[in-house]
Amino acid sequence: MALDFALSEEQQAIRQTTRDLFAPFAKDAARWRERILENKEFPQEIWDALAGAGFLGCLIPESYGGNEMGLLPLAFAVEEMTTLGFANPILVLTTMDALCMVRTASEETKQHFLPRIATGELKLAFALTEADAGTNTFRITTSAREEDDGFVLDGSKTFITGADVADAMLVVARTMSRKECEAQGLPKSYGLSLFIVPTDAPGLRKDLLPTGGIEGMNQWTLFFEDVKVPRINLVGDLHGGAMALFMALNPERILASAIAVGASEYALRLACDYARNRKVFRDTPIGAHQAIQHPLAEVKIRQEAARTMTYKAAWALDAGLPPGEAGFYANCAKFLASELGVQATDRAIQTLGGNGFSKEFGLLHLWTNLRLLKTAPISNEMILNYVAEHTLELPRSY
Repeated sequence: MALDFALSEEQQAIRQTTRDLFAPFAKDAARWRERILENKEFPQEIWDALAGAGFLGCLIPESYGGNEMGLLPLAFAVEEMTTLGFANPILVLTTMDALCMVRTASEETKQHFLPRIATGELKLAFALTEADAGTNTFRITTSAREEDDGFVLDGSKTFITGADVADAMLVVARTMSRKECEAQGLPKSYGLSLFIVPTDAPGLRKDLLPTGGIEGMNQWTLFFEDVKVPRINLVGDLHGGAMALFMALNPERILASAIAVGASEYALRLACDYARNRKVFRDTPIGAHQAIQHPLAEVKIRQEAARTMTYKAAWALDAGLPPGEAGFYANCAKFLASELGVQATDRAIQTLGGNGFSKEFGLLHLWTNLRLLKTAPISNEMILNYVAEHTLELPRSY
């Protein structure tokens, strides 16, 4: 039986729905770019439109108010909206947290949170990274101690995106220290637990970080001091949060890939339109010169590879492939798409020359946003380590 790479009518309709949804915003793109990128305003109107179209419910079952279309349709939507110049990190964070809850949370927790996520009432952030624990998740020291009516969190997190915009966040904390795990002969992955923590919880302090990128979103260092969390806010098994955590990381990487692919198309269209019309020597458009053509053609070729891998990764997760296989595809997609995004934006800037540095075209902001994706949510170097060790079965390098 032959492989079929054609999109179904339903899948094409999802893409068209996204284009139609964002058409009014695209007509006033300069104003939206100023609001989001320059003024760092959260685009609530766009969020409401996404919620109304059902995209926040793609990963949520109908029994909790979602539509359960899956990650692939959501990837189509994220790619399409980014092609038009709009990306929304809170959409990625909220939906990845939702999937984590769908697959690991108790029935009571699902009933409490998922319907409000599906309607757009709840925006979620994700709090994992610490000053001394980034890529190595198992080194985190933020702790949660159990009390009769719930848990109490202490510690800190850093580089947390959108903590000022989100209503709550999925926080990774230790409910058993690494020393305790080692003493009991338990693996280092044991003792992690996940909690939904309101961003206005008493005892939680936010310090703004002077970072750029991330589509106008702010990043924060968070300090937890005796932050009380009710028992219903525990996601997954106590001490068994590592497995629940990985349920969220693959969707994050896949949706980040969709953003990069969509942004590469935005940059490529801008560069090609400019190259068709810009004339410098005689009456010949600069797009006729191979020095301009070839780099853009290479971007197009690499874009097709990254897009195909992104779709395959989303399909693998929707199909319930084993975590190791789905994780491999997710990592491949993130690697290819992040490299593509930087290359596409860089070539667009070079094509536009001095205009590439003008705020009018938005390419410098775009480059910063896409350059981040080579480093986060996981660095491309760590992806290579993962593939070398787990796919090629080479000795562990770190």
